[in-house]
Amino acid sequence: MSKPAASKPVLGTGPPLPGVVDSHCHLQHLADAEREAALDRARARGVVGFLVPATRLDEAEALLAMCERHPDIWCALGCHPHEAAHWREGDSERLAALLRHPRAVAVGECGLDFHYDFATREQQERALREQWEVALELDLPAVVHNRESEEAMLALLAEPRFHALRADFHSFSGGPEMARALLERRTSWLGISGIVTFQKADNVRAPLAFTPPDRLLVETDTPYLAPVPYRGKPNEPALVVEVALRLAAEVGWEPAKVAEQTTNNFRSLFRGALT
Repeated sequence: MSKPAASKPVLGTGPPLPGVVDSHCHLQHLADAEREAALDRARARGVVGFLVPATRLDEAEALLAMCERHPDIWCALGCHPHEAAHWREGDSERLAALLRHPRAVAVGECGLDFHYDFATREQQERALREQWEVALELDLPAVVHNRESEEAMLALLAEPRFHALRADFHSFSGGPEMARALLERRTSWLGISGIVTFQKADNVRAPLAFTPPDRLLVETDTPYLAPVPYRGKPNEPALVVEVALRLAAEVGWEPAKVAEQTTNNFRSLFRGALT
């Protein structure tokens, strides 16, 4: 007799983890009907908040409208490094005006990405500096993308004008040396994504041994980076539970403690969210 086929996990289902927050999910990249279903699955698993980062300024109005429709969604507004070639004179002022909206709680997603170089490194650094200046002017945190750009990123952070910048280094994968440099600033948080479940992701897991509990966030980066055992499928916010469960296993906490701690951290960093 042949063995029965192994059952495949159903995306977005499983035991709940009440009170957890998805600190980084690109809900704007989901179709409308798909987005609503994904939100329902996440809420059913205990997810109580969602932060949606923009990748371009022309997404801002749609993201703010989404936030107005859903009391548990907030947004970050800014320009992703892939879009930095489109950053223009006057965009800092435009961004600052958009960020006056009470549902906008951060600048971003901004940063550096030297893997793809869709924009020149000079364009990326210019857009990043100007967005960080807006964040400081408005006393908002930044949601920072960093890929294969550790040296340049740390050099920018070392500039005296950015010493007070509060930042979520989302989907952190920079390794122990980068983590120590960021954590020494005392104004940096590490966003832990589904990468933490990947077999070869010791660069994400190793820093957990020395990261202070109050400097951790959990995220999905929906629709990217689905955690094991869903890797290769489109990600969704319900799977932040899997991220939190793996984080709990790595640091030796009960899952409920991870949910409580990371949600308190989210509330502390993104002032105005979860209030």
